[in-house]
Amino acid sequence: MRPSGLSRSTVLTRGGIVCSASPMAASAGLHVLQGGGNAFDAAIATAAVEGVCIPPMCGLGGELFAILYEAKTGKVYGLNSSGAAPQAATPEFFWRQGLKVMPERGPLAVAIPGEVAAWEVVAKRFCTRTLAELLEPAIHYAEDGFPLPPHVAQAFQKSAEVLGRYPSTARAMLKDGRPYSEGEVLAQADLARSLRRVAQGGADEFYRGGLAREIVQSLRQAGGLYTEEEFARHQAELYEPPLSTSYRGYTVYQTRPPSQGLIMLEMLNILEGFDLAALGHLSPESVHLMVEAKKLAFADRNAFVGDPAFVDSPVERLISKEHAASRRKAIDPRRASAVLPAPTPAASGDTSYFCVVDAQGNAVSLIHSLSHGFGAAFVAGETGILLNNRAGRGFSLVAGHPNIIAPGKRSMHTLNCYMVFHDRKPYLVGGTPGGDFQPQGNTQVIASILDYGLEVQDAVEAPRWSSVPGSDPATIGQEVRLLVEPEMPEATVRGLEARGHQVVAFREDISHGRVQLIRIDPDTGVRAGASDPRGDGHALAH
Repeated sequence: MRPSGLSRSTVLTRGGIVCSASPMAASAGLHVLQGGGNAFDAAIATAAVEGVCIPPMCGLGGELFAILYEAKTGKVYGLNSSGAAPQAATPEFFWRQGLKVMPERGPLAVAIPGEVAAWEVVAKRFCTRTLAELLEPAIHYAEDGFPLPPHVAQAFQKSAEVLGRYPSTARAMLKDGRPYSEGEVLAQADLARSLRRVAQGGADEFYRGGLAREIVQSLRQAGGLYTEEEFARHQAELYEPPLSTSYRGYTVYQTRPPSQGLIMLEMLNILEGFDLAALGHLSPESVHLMVEAKKLAFADRNAFVGDPAFVDSPVERLISKEHAASRRKAIDPRRASAVLPAPTPAASGDTSYFCVVDAQGNAVSLIHSLSHGFGAAFVAGETGILLNNRAGRGFSLVAGHPNIIAPGKRSMHTLNCYMVFHDRKPYLVGGTPGGDFQPQGNTQVIASILDYGLEVQDAVEAPRWSSVPGSDPATIGQEVRLLVEPEMPEATVRGLEARGHQVVAFREDISHGRVQLIRIDPDTGVRAGASDPRGDGHALAH
């Protein structure tokens, strides 16, 4: 069953394919593939255009995680480019201001942006094109402008107040003091100049050059804590292998901490002990089990996991089959538990996810974000760069918490993405934005295909649920509720309520659940791409 009025055809090809939340970004990535570039080339071009054309969700001021598969070596890599807190950012600094939770907007909410560092690592290690070539489409859209699509325009309309808080942001993101509307052309001349500087000078310009100086100066003038030396130290981390587990005979890869991708792996491990297929897709019995697995996995994440440079988190134990078997015993098939808290829908965050597979079999699963919609709502001076609010969104101010802010520490991240392998080759490449919805939505999509045999577009369009709260420090104590899309079968809703779930009908906003998904048929090599009709995106192929 698909949401009423929302339906697209699966895109099929034996060549390259790009699934993105932005049609222009997907086109840019596809153009690179058609010109002989590989999936890694296409990923940088796609990411850069998304950063221009989906400004509420991602950009030069954001952070990035990815899973990358290199076909010629058969190796799978993880990529983390999240930013550390300033050396002056002690808990005491915030406590002295009377704060019990981190400020969600403004210069104190910013983490060092990791997007550009990630691009440079991928470009140097995997790409066949120069960074300057790959940024040309993004520079074009920033300079000449583009008409706002419906969902992006909706985000501007909802964020008018926050975009007017800082003069630099209002100048870059408002039109004569009002929010842009659907179809109006947004040009970003300052951002175009910054992109040109990155194209010419790479990560050195962004973290150690004139651009870094301008960003740091603007932050400090507005009350921020970062220094140029701290920007200069930022490095993206390419590692192998990513975290993994097995599920129904497939190998599932996820991003390592400070990403919370382990939540999805723990959920799958717990669910593997139940015969979901026999219970039926979207049955109250199967949804109940998945929701309860979510609660347990989030409880473990909140209790034990932080930046691995600061916290000795038992990650391997948490994603082990033995731990899953122990946690599974806590699930009552007939009754909802009251375990855990997580964020409200309004705190879900704004993020963008896309995936790319090329004709040679290289694959990229990439997620990048400003955290909340429009991040910190702070544009750095005249750079046009809208900065993220990951520090404000991700850190705790609770003494003894594994995710409490500390100098040089990275916050735990909602960002995560995955690949599913069959016989050592990519089978599914997928992900979604949506804050704490991400591991829940990813689990639902994977189960829809591996347990219930749905086609990729059907799996993407099926009605979804989201259990809240989850991990957001600002909302962790809120009441436990189960948000379901209005298309969820009435019998399922009644069955969940009978088990004690507080069910609330809910339609996702721009950031929450925009799935992009590619499946590669292991026998024919046919790629099947699906893009979520809940957003503006597309799957494009050649």
